[in-house]
Amino acid sequence: MNTLPAVKGILFDLDGVLFVSSTPIEGAIQAIADIRASGIPCRFVTNTSTLSLSSLHQKISRLGFAIPEHEIISAPQATQLYLKGLKDPVCRFLLADDVKKDFGGFRQSDTEADHIIVGDIGDAWSYQLLNEVFSCLVRGAKLIAIHKNRFWQTEHGLQMDIGGFIDGLEYASGTKAMIIGKPSIDFFQIALNHMGLNAHEVAMVGDDIDVDIGGAQNAGLKGILVRTGKYRQSYAEQSAVIPDLTIDSVAELPGQLNKQS
Repeated sequence: MNTLPAVKGILFDLDGVLFVSSTPIEGAIQAIADIRASGIPCRFVTNTSTLSLSSLHQKISRLGFAIPEHEIISAPQATQLYLKGLKDPVCRFLLADDVKKDFGGFRQSDTEADHIIVGDIGDAWSYQLLNEVFSCLVRGAKLIAIHKNRFWQTEHGLQMDIGGFIDGLEYASGTKAMIIGKPSIDFFQIALNHMGLNAHEVAMVGDDIDVDIGGAQNAGLKGILVRTGKYRQSYAEQSAVIPDLTIDSVAELPGQLNKQS
């Protein structure tokens, strides 16, 4: 498809679409400024679980993007909302230290948790940690994954994400994790509700053909794939997902939007 289906709102992934690590994608800053100035509602949805919402907003601002904090919807935020809806859960948070700050109001235990919340913890993974979580799961604790991404793009290239660890814990314990972030339909619905738009009126812009594009399409949105970040042509060609539109980078998006006006 060479033209963008008419949309009234846009969801943007962050890492890999607007920037990679600490480097903005060429033309992305101006593209976002132009789209927001046009009056099209935007939300910035991310599975990133290494930074608190405040720290994430500060990073985006330092990179030069004029995006208000209230337009950012992260998987950790959605996880907080879910946990607040439970009856005083006892949690173990396998999260980056900065993200843990957003979860300080919950009861916590390393051995008696009834909910294990897993996000990005980098090199902290070990057999001992996996077995501690496994022990809680076989005793009835529920596994909550902030996301289940296979890999992500860094300044050093592709790196394994937490999806493999989640798969391993599910297999060993015979349980199934609850996935909070993309590609969860519930996560996309949170963003849609935030904008006050219906799924068929909104497009998702992402670099992950399965999580971003496939997840969005399953939720009823249009999917726009960018050839930046973790995008790899061979991987995209193997996927069963067919994007509604594929562009070289988000810098091309304002021009596509002009074609529909």
